[in-house]
Amino acid sequence: MTPVVSVIIPASNEGQYIGACLRAVLTSSPLPRHTLEVLVVANGCTDDTVAVASRFTTLAEPRGWQLRVLDLPTGSKINALNTGDQHATGRVRIYLDADVIVSPDLLADLTLALSSEAARYATGTARIPAPASWVTAQYARFWQGLPFARSHAAGFGLFAVNAAGRARWGQFPDIISDDTFVRLQFAPQERTQVRAPYDWPMAEGLARLVRVRRRQDQGNAQLAALFPDLLQNEDKARPDIMPLLKADPVGFGVYATVSGLVRLTRWRNSAGWARGR
Repeated sequence: MTPVVSVIIPASNEGQYIGACLRAVLTSSPLPRHTLEVLVVANGCTDDTVAVASRFTTLAEPRGWQLRVLDLPTGSKINALNTGDQHATGRVRIYLDADVIVSPDLLADLTLALSSEAARYATGTARIPAPASWVTAQYARFWQGLPFARSHAAGFGLFAVNAAGRARWGQFPDIISDDTFVRLQFAPQERTQVRAPYDWPMAEGLARLVRVRRRQDQGNAQLAALFPDLLQNEDKARPDIMPLLKADPVGFGVYATVSGLVRLTRWRNSAGWARGR
């Protein structure tokens, strides 16, 4: 039987984006000695996410690949991830945000990178598409110079594990930062970043940037409180702000403004998805 690679895409009101995401996945280069199954786990959708995703079976079937669309009534990314895992059959699991666009060779490269019997984690090389708003353009330029953004195999928006790697944890816990939780299951030497890129868009506009950044900070604090032992696998350096400020004072000003507004509004609740839309 041909081994399977499972791509799990949680999607909550992603009708505007899921089509481009699926088209990129389902027109990917052939996988080495594997077949592909794609599970779109719609959750709490009130738009046309399910209808749009379902149309892409016509791209999957001629290649012998499979696309399944699961429609859950309640919006929860963690529940969507766990439901996707329950239905997935692949020993290689790729977890993908619904607004990410993979390059043609990325899935094949990830499959090869995860061919080891030892536990492995892999991701691609993230690219940020040109933002539409001035604020996000300045923020994104500065952010890309930070140590975390430049760190090895950061895995924002897309991460993958092999069977031994997936055995490192059971169900996804009810947490905010699922991507960081998974990345920190692996020591730096167990993580691989392949050269093939993927596009990962940033939230547009000041208010959305603040909302997403606040959510990220809450997620990091939650992980530190609930899973302190995982922090030993963190390898990002503390940023040296002065050289970054001198190199990009405008970007630094926007980044500092977002950080300041996050601190000022930290008391506010930001439950649910935080996709910036």
